[in-house]
Amino acid sequence: MKNSPPAHFWILVSTVGISGISQGMLLPLIAIIFEQDGLSSSLNGINATALYIGILLASPFMEAPLRRFGYKPIILAGGLSVAVALALFPVWKSFWFWFMLRFLIGIGDHMLHFGAQTWITAASPENRRGRNVSLYGLFFGIGFAVGPLLTRLVEINEALPFIVSSVLSMISWLFVWLLRNDSPDTEGAGSAGSYLGTFSRFGKVLKIAWVSLLPPLGYGFLEASLNGNFPVLALRNGLDISSVSIILPAFSIGGILFQFPLGMLSDKFGRRNVLMGIMLSGFIFFIAAGIFHKTALGLLICFFLAGMAVGTTFSLGISYMADLLPKQLLPAGNLMCGIFFSFGSMSGPFIGGLAIQYTEGATFFYMISVLLLIIFACLYFVKQPGSSLTKESAR
Repeated sequence: MKNSPPAHFWILVSTVGISGISQGMLLPLIAIIFEQDGLSSSLNGINATALYIGILLASPFMEAPLRRFGYKPIILAGGLSVAVALALFPVWKSFWFWFMLRFLIGIGDHMLHFGAQTWITAASPENRRGRNVSLYGLFFGIGFAVGPLLTRLVEINEALPFIVSSVLSMISWLFVWLLRNDSPDTEGAGSAGSYLGTFSRFGKVLKIAWVSLLPPLGYGFLEASLNGNFPVLALRNGLDISSVSIILPAFSIGGILFQFPLGMLSDKFGRRNVLMGIMLSGFIFFIAAGIFHKTALGLLICFFLAGMAVGTTFSLGISYMADLLPKQLLPAGNLMCGIFFSFGSMSGPFIGGLAIQYTEGATFFYMISVLLLIIFACLYFVKQPGSSLTKESAR
């Protein structure tokens, strides 16, 4: 993709957008189907974790194939896995069969995103990296926001949303074949093709750029807890379902609208500075959400402002990681971003559920505020290491 035409970039981000549609559709769709079938909410939640388990278990085994075969085969393999798994959902409705399909989608989506993220970050010049990665995040965010609309197709036929999503995934998969393959930089990467080398590089990534992994973790925690816990909290505080259906998308809309502008600002003023600004802003907006947690209008405004601030946290975290690491460590760095995001996504609903169950309603929002403040403090006190440290640690 070095010196490749812009069409290559747009194919990649469009593929990621289609992936966002399937992910955005799957969570509410299966939750609705299981709820209508009388499955308990706890089992529903366990089934949803399959995707993140797939990401975590597959992560250590992805870098070696990427270095050996290049970006394109990894994206193709991941995209095909997702399309086939989506098509298999209507074949047999079973809790464990669907658990395994979501597990496979977790692996496939992670392969697709890992290949696309690494390709984009490696090929983007530093002065355009924030712009390019923010467009990546923007396309995924739009897809994720559009995905739930496909759940309405279940009223026509239960299999229809799965089939439509699978067809869309296959179309994007076909376009990936137009890309010319490329491989990551292996100079100075040590045992580039070995799995033990992957764990060694994970250690180097943590040593050099651990602070850049905190924003993806925070975003995973935030996104999963808002989607999983906030509806319960809102209903307990007397808000109706129609209010929840308006308030929750406000966060996504704020993130979509400001994804690209914040990415451009990070190119101009530095990733660390912009990240500190949005973490501090997010802290303030969620404190405000705690104060207005019983009023629909107050929450609507706070969610939009919070999404505007922290909705780009994941993509900016990836860009900051790419700034800190030498190119040969970018594949491992992108994997670590995915791993930290998954840890956040798995822990968010659990910790948020405890906060709602055992404390006052506003504590849920204050918990999120404290997390954002901790990440802000880490960014403030840990500055970018000098190039000598980066080069020495990469050896």
